[in-house]
Amino acid sequence: MSTDDEIVYGTRFIRVFKSGRVERYHCNDATPASVDPATGVSSKDVLISPETGVSARLYIPRLREGDRQEQKLPVLVYFHGGGFCIGSAFMPLFHNYLNSLVAQAHVVAVSVDYRLAPEHPVPAAHEDSWTVLRWVAGQAGGGGPAAEAWLAERADFERVFLAGESAGGNIAHHMAMRAGIGGLPCGVRIRGVALIHPYFLGSDVVESAEIYPEATESLETLWRTVCPSSSGLDDPMINPAAEAAPSLAGLGCGMALVCVGGADALRDRGRAYYRRLRESGWGGAATLFEAEGKAHTFHLFETDCEEAIAQHVAVCSFLNL
Repeated sequence: MSTDDEIVYGTRFIRVFKSGRVERYHCNDATPASVDPATGVSSKDVLISPETGVSARLYIPRLREGDRQEQKLPVLVYFHGGGFCIGSAFMPLFHNYLNSLVAQAHVVAVSVDYRLAPEHPVPAAHEDSWTVLRWVAGQAGGGGPAAEAWLAERADFERVFLAGESAGGNIAHHMAMRAGIGGLPCGVRIRGVALIHPYFLGSDVVESAEIYPEATESLETLWRTVCPSSSGLDDPMINPAAEAAPSLAGLGCGMALVCVGGADALRDRGRAYYRRLRESGWGGAATLFEAEGKAHTFHLFETDCEEAIAQHVAVCSFLNL
């Protein structure tokens, strides 16, 4: 094997070679936008940035009995997970989850399809997500010639939420921080942010990381792979509790839901985020939900288990506060 064929990071989903070559497995399928027969949720795709190719999949629920066509609904901007390097808004796993979430929470959703590392290293995913979030907020002003009807006609821009799992939870946090610092177009403000098993790391020792050392090592290697310019595990991009990170008091929303899995190597990072947020002087209300004995992003694969249903209810209820 030549030096260029050396694998610098590898799992059953992705291999990254020293040469820069990337091979992805089991995550390249795409489900077309459609009307979901199980939930009645409709979806369609929108190109947001022709320059970068960044796009989003929009979801809208079917009318319930007694609903009016003009009834406004909460808006959810969703960021998928995958370690910043796999997945898409069109992947069946995330498409099915969004159908379920939109149907039960009865919200309009915008699922962001950002560019992937390592071809586009972090923070490219965050910049793409910010582009989409600003586009969504801009629809509150009518959108001009580029108005998106589903948002213009059905979105309640007084109730805008952000959410994401794993790497998407990391992105959701940074989008809320950025909105708190610089604001959004048309005066739109974020009502709440839901971080589901967020991908946060740190150099400090936490119990869950030591219980699952192989998973922890993989997550740390992954971070160095997707963000080679990073200063390390205490880079504010991956550790929002780091000394160099901006204070969580600046989180730009009034509510936060943090979901963790009891058997997740990242469990204590999520717990620490929740605790630091409450202690930061931030004026919002924070809630912690823990699925006992469950692994990272289990809800995407064990959709019918008791813990997944309970977490789903918690997220949907949060989006209707």
